[in-house]
Amino acid sequence: MLEQAAPPEVTRWLAERASAIGFDDLPEEAVMVARQCILDWFAVTIAGASEPAVAILREEVLEDGATPVATLVGSGERTSAVNAALINGTASHALDFDDVNMSILGHPTVAVLPGLLALAEARGASPRALIEAFVAGYEVACRTGELMSPSHYNHGFHATATVGSVGSAAACARLLELDPDATATSYGVAATLASGLKSMFGTMCKPLHAGRAAQNGLSAARLAARGFTSRQDALECAQGLAATQSVDFNPEEAMRAEPLDFHIRRNLFKYHASCYLTHGAIEAGIKLRTQHDVSTNAIARITIRVAPVTDRVCNLAAPATGLEAKFSLRLTVAMALAGRNTSAIASYTDAATQDPELVRLRDMAMIVFDETFPEAKAEITVETIDGVIYSANHDAGVPDSDLARQQGKLEDKFIALVEPILGGETRQLLQRLTSIDEAASLDEILAMTRRSK
Repeated sequence: MLEQAAPPEVTRWLAERASAIGFDDLPEEAVMVARQCILDWFAVTIAGASEPAVAILREEVLEDGATPVATLVGSGERTSAVNAALINGTASHALDFDDVNMSILGHPTVAVLPGLLALAEARGASPRALIEAFVAGYEVACRTGELMSPSHYNHGFHATATVGSVGSAAACARLLELDPDATATSYGVAATLASGLKSMFGTMCKPLHAGRAAQNGLSAARLAARGFTSRQDALECAQGLAATQSVDFNPEEAMRAEPLDFHIRRNLFKYHASCYLTHGAIEAGIKLRTQHDVSTNAIARITIRVAPVTDRVCNLAAPATGLEAKFSLRLTVAMALAGRNTSAIASYTDAATQDPELVRLRDMAMIVFDETFPEAKAEITVETIDGVIYSANHDAGVPDSDLARQQGKLEDKFIALVEPILGGETRQLLQRLTSIDEAASLDEILAMTRRSK
């Protein structure tokens, strides 16, 4: 019998690559998008810090007390680094308004940044070191996602939680300046902690996935730094992460020779406060409404054509809560066609799910799954009672090629989310975050995130 060839050493390759990333090696576009990711993360975290899921988690975690070395963004309270990673990570995903990358079919920044930020604050690390480590973690998260795509996600694992744990470990290991051996060990610790079920979408567990990923990665890197052991081939070994959580194994994708800005440059920011796989349909619905001025009373039939991946992600047919509404293609398309503000957090309420106009449009919508469509593309067709047919499509999986335009849109989003909470300090905080790598420390920035009384 022929011996089976050993799998490529993906874990070690990723560890060596991440350990070597330095700020001065990063292309300017990578630094600019990293700043934008951090800016957007602070916006959604400050806004999400008062959500019920976060309040429950904060009460539960802080009850036991902890050494106060890291800030809870949005409240100004301080706790341990691992507690801050968990709570801030959950807060940043509570509104489902955070960024996405199709390489992992998930949310990279909310998994990678919270643990890294807590560690950086606790150690007094510079903002430049934060960006350097963030890009390293982002890179590893995306490459780990590609290693196991698409069956990992399709089987029911929430990649933000699973792949995100490894990315978080990579970021924290880079900040701790671990060598490749210890870095690979941290990936193994994170991999054995990684979990998260897509069946929890529409519940408080979904944002908890981001918090756990951040906490897992931070704990993994700190344990590895102390000499804790794990397998250093945990991503590719028999019964490892890929083998147990996917039927796909794509080492050639995970180890592709791409520049350091390849994955972060493909970051996708949200401008609608709902699941990202509804965004293509929302944009197509807005096009129909604005270009053809179709009255909702005149619509007799709606067809939503999307990729099959949306079926188990955002296909809640009859959502009953505001949180569930974010995962309903039919309802979010109804909102777009009716001219509701899908970018406003306040639009996603329990009452909106019972609105007669929206329910009527929702119930007449038919979803068609098209195998030829990329994950984030959608086509909306409406037929009027007079038999006139209008159609529009949009692919939300294409990143903006104009970073200056993207910056402007993110600044508008930041002000809309943060100003009602922080008031007059909002624009000063925006300015600090826009040039975060030029700041002397993170302390002043974090102090500015305290909620106004």
